[in-house]
Amino acid sequence: MYQRDNGIFIGPINTVFNPLKNFGYKSLLTNQKTSLRQKCLKQDCLASEYDNMFYFSKKVTVENAGVENFYTKFVTLKEARKISDHIPIYGIVVIK
Repeated sequence: MYQRDNGIFIGPINTVFNPLKNFGYKSLLTNQKTSLRQKCLKQDCLASEYDNMFYFSKKVTVENAGVENFYTKFVTLKEARKISDHIPIYGIVVIK
């Protein structure tokens, strides 16, 4: 039998994580793009929702969550993409 615990899963958003929703897991970020475009379109430099965390909502509460738009510290997006083509995500969670 599967034992639900205080688990937190981190990874790309894809169909692998869909069954977790049936077990009471929720995504930390909603409608948040996390991958960088090749080039910014006007001020939009993020391409798609990709990275996320999934937490067991019956045993974990989220105090704060978000992303770090590190690429804004660089002169060009090309320079930022030398560091990563994704922006970091974070979550401060409390286990009940």
